[in-house]
Amino acid sequence: MRKFSFKNYLSRLEYKYGRYAIHNLMPILIGAMAIVFVADFLLSAVLPRGASLYSALVFNRSAIFSGQLWRIITFVFLPPNRSPLFIIFALYFYYLIGTSLEREWGALKFNIYYLLGIIGTIVAGLITGFADNYYLNMSLFFAFAMFYPEFQVLLFFIFPIKIKWLAWLDAVLFLYMFIVGDWATRASIIAALINFFVFFGSDFISRLKQLIERLKLKWRYRGKHF
Repeated sequence: MRKFSFKNYLSRLEYKYGRYAIHNLMPILIGAMAIVFVADFLLSAVLPRGASLYSALVFNRSAIFSGQLWRIITFVFLPPNRSPLFIIFALYFYYLIGTSLEREWGALKFNIYYLLGIIGTIVAGLITGFADNYYLNMSLFFAFAMFYPEFQVLLFFIFPIKIKWLAWLDAVLFLYMFIVGDWATRASIIAALINFFVFFGSDFISRLKQLIERLKLKWRYRGKHF
């Protein structure tokens, strides 16, 4: 019996149903985030104190069960930050990552990757009561690092650093937040990373083993020369 290959299965889906995929998904999501950001800023001058468009779109289980069903999906369109300077950088970074992944995979595979993250985040939110799109979008960053580990960015617009090291740093941050965070945070992290491990689980484990072996060899080499 031929062994099942998820990658081959995705390739067959891309061939059969690729024309039905949402193309340029990340630019669409970024556009929605930008609209929410601008609208929230403009409405803040007329809405009562404490009210905002952002708060009306955030995932909230109690509000969803009370009939505000749009919250099940509108959290995906929330901007990552309310700082004008940060939002420009963050949305550009999302654009770079999302368009690169869609170009690498094709539209359908990218749609499936993001959809798996959305479904997992929704399920986690319904269990714990709250969810956001931060960890969901960071799962795109991990996928980008798998394809382009040597890609270089300017940290704080000054220091050049390769994506693979930023990915490891974020992995450590995820682990820290998983340990010290509440159950909603832990569930969000697990849910958002389901898509990553479905797509890259075997590759990730293989690279991790290679990294460990290289570190062991370096340690042995240094030990022989002291």
